[in-house]
Amino acid sequence: MLTRGNALLTCAALVLTGLVGAGGGTAAAEVTECADSGAAIRYIVLFDTGTSTGVANDRIATACGRTTVYYPEIAVAVATAGSPAFAERFGRDRVFSAQGQRLVEQQASTAEGPADPVITDPLPSSDGGGATDPPSPDRTGEQWDMRAISADLARSVERGDRDVVVGVLDSGIDASHPDLANAVDPTLSAGCLSGAPETRRAAWEPTGSAHGTHVAGIVAAADNGKGITGVAPGVRLASVKVVDDRGYVDPEAAVCGLMWAARHGMTVTNNSYFVTPGTPSCTPTEGFGVVREAITRAADYAETEGTLTVAAATNDAVNLTPSPASPPSSAQQGGCEALPAGLRGSVTVSAVDKDGLKTGYSSYGLGVVDLTAPGGDSGRCVLSTVPGGYASLCGTSMAAPHVTGIAALLAARDGEATPERLRTALAAAATPVACPDDYDLTGNGTQDAYCSGYEGYNGFYGRGMVDALAAVSGQQQPGQPAGSGPDTDAGHDEQIRDVPDHAGIEHTGGKTAHQFDSVVQRDALHDVLQGVGIDRQREEGR
Repeated sequence: MLTRGNALLTCAALVLTGLVGAGGGTAAAEVTECADSGAAIRYIVLFDTGTSTGVANDRIATACGRTTVYYPEIAVAVATAGSPAFAERFGRDRVFSAQGQRLVEQQASTAEGPADPVITDPLPSSDGGGATDPPSPDRTGEQWDMRAISADLARSVERGDRDVVVGVLDSGIDASHPDLANAVDPTLSAGCLSGAPETRRAAWEPTGSAHGTHVAGIVAAADNGKGITGVAPGVRLASVKVVDDRGYVDPEAAVCGLMWAARHGMTVTNNSYFVTPGTPSCTPTEGFGVVREAITRAADYAETEGTLTVAAATNDAVNLTPSPASPPSSAQQGGCEALPAGLRGSVTVSAVDKDGLKTGYSSYGLGVVDLTAPGGDSGRCVLSTVPGGYASLCGTSMAAPHVTGIAALLAARDGEATPERLRTALAAAATPVACPDDYDLTGNGTQDAYCSGYEGYNGFYGRGMVDALAAVSGQQQPGQPAGSGPDTDAGHDEQIRDVPDHAGIEHTGGKTAHQFDSVVQRDALHDVLQGVGIDRQREEGR
């Protein structure tokens, strides 16, 4: 007799091993009854464009599943099923379960011994920036990041407008924080962990992570003479919870978040996370084609509805490749791909330190990275809001909301701004940054990463360092929009820096990327933010 755990693993294994061939919504195997194992697993399901809600619901029911939600605009459903027949009937090119994949991974981990914790974002602060109880004295003098992008000066020109709404797709925002209380709009906030939006306050508030509150503060913390001030203190925020308490962002949660933002007319979304399954080892992952297609459809729909997508480049220190436009049956073909960072329409942001150099942890990639912004590094992280006060954290998660905030300022000045116009304005206002002549971060004589491109567009910095003042004051130069891909100007010399395989790359402080992970778990979340644990953190593009 199968136990509950064994039944779960059996069902998940059927999804991941793909025992049945491709299916287009019709039966791929003759299953005469739905043998419910009693353990429902959540799936993301792809349908052909134009499939009606009724047809989708019927097909899910026929395949022994139950519809959680169906998004007819993009023909993507979220469903649950306790029977292996569900996966059999749809086929692996139509169905994926992140829950099921984790169960298989956990089974393998139990057999081989416990796996090391994988926590990559945010990186720990070593500058003594722990949480403090609000109200707090003015701490804007500690915000080196805002001065680096001239956000402090830009506020005298444009502070943002209440008509502009920024969706923070993250782990939830603490709406009771004094610096965020007037910014968060509860009527536009929702929890998306199930794949379907839930508007109860408890569904979108943070429960196990300070990450979303920290990101929100960078975007729009109040300019009230206390604590910190965000890039665009005059805009509204929507807390859209897509990160669970273990730090996972399942594809159905990301789809829900993007669709919620699009349906509610949000101007821009900040996406400081990567969608499970991720590819930290840069190897093909079972089911990634389904995930890519679902996220692409949702992001494309958001674009058509006027919502700009800003994404963090991830903290894996890898050379990212753009996500291809491909059918759901297409497997990932090499390279290191992250979602939504790799999508062509996303404005993807790498992280620099206080000196303007790409940080050792920040991923990069020509054709992926569009802009760069302060993310901080060892000794000088980014100060922002957290539940209970303030803390300094490092990561590309911290870099992305600087760009999101500037996009919000641009939208406030241009009431007719489209995502394309915002991308163009962001790129035009950026200060070009050339590839470094030397990228030996540890001084051991070994270069730590490639940088391909030229000063105006390269894999480390994209089109350059964002500049809030230049953006809002119109001090811009013509150029291709961020997110549009590389220029084809043959007059520029390509700059290339060769490096060894990333598996053994050392970063600042002599630690490898995975050594950073354990430091984050031990120091950043246990010591700096005691009581706010993020087990197996998958936020910020990881």
